[in-house]
Amino acid sequence: MSTREISQTIRREAIRLGFADCGFSRAEYLPEDARRLRSWLDRGHHAGMGYMEKHFEKRTDPARLVEGARSVVSVLYNYFTAKLQRDPEAPVLSKYAYGEDYHFVMKEKLGLLLEFIREQCGEVKGQVCSEVKGCIFVDSAPVLDRAWARRAGLGWIGKNSSLISRKAGSFVFIGEIILDVELEYNQVPETDFCGSCTLCIDSCPTRAILTDRTLDSVRCISYQTIENRGTIPGELEGRLANRFFGCDICQDVCPWNRKALPHSEPAFEPPEGLLEMRLEEWLGLDREQFNNLFRDSAVKRAGYKKVQETISFLHGGNLRL
Repeated sequence: MSTREISQTIRREAIRLGFADCGFSRAEYLPEDARRLRSWLDRGHHAGMGYMEKHFEKRTDPARLVEGARSVVSVLYNYFTAKLQRDPEAPVLSKYAYGEDYHFVMKEKLGLLLEFIREQCGEVKGQVCSEVKGCIFVDSAPVLDRAWARRAGLGWIGKNSSLISRKAGSFVFIGEIILDVELEYNQVPETDFCGSCTLCIDSCPTRAILTDRTLDSVRCISYQTIENRGTIPGELEGRLANRFFGCDICQDVCPWNRKALPHSEPAFEPPEGLLEMRLEEWLGLDREQFNNLFRDSAVKRAGYKKVQETISFLHGGNLRL
């Protein structure tokens, strides 16, 4: 098969596996993204996420992650749901954490895609398929996911710093396979369709969204309710919009999500009773209940103690332990 044919074959298989979109870009150093990342770090907008300062060269050059890297395969996986928590007073959980941790789901599907690529690409390289080198990445390694997805033509970076796809909106997970195989690359990045809209910026209750399409993590609700291992700053009291893990506000108001279709991934469905929990039940949540609800969930990243402290912060220390 030609490079174009193998690229088309990979894209078709990605869609068959359930990915919302798939695109390809040349694995090369990202000078402009490196400058933007360095500026963001120098301004301290990564807050307590010290790991963002590590492996800077690997974040901006895929050849440092995979020997002989030639291509980046970027994929999107839809997680949008119209389901909401029943009690309007209950602390709010981000949509992406309703079901199973997306890292597990994405890695499994990317593993299947990589296996398929190895089966198909052996003849293109003139080698046996086992010699095709490739590594899977799902938001857990020094990879600039949004930058690669943009270069692959899968969307643009919105004013809220999220990748926005014309096909699927912004409620999507991003993953990559970095390969030592030549593919047919997207030539023109997706056009920016944000226009003059500032709904995401205007709706952020903590004013965390900056004018250069980045976030000040110190003020970001997602950072404060997930990553921050210290105390939530007192000046944010009453400004977290009742969110206890993550935040969807800037995505909920985005016009590009108005026609988003619900996902079809069973693993992302919430466990029985989660969305029906009342405020009183959240206030009295014990460790055993937490473990049962979030056994395979991304919420375990924050942990029981962090969730408990955040809910207490939201409700004036009114936790019944």
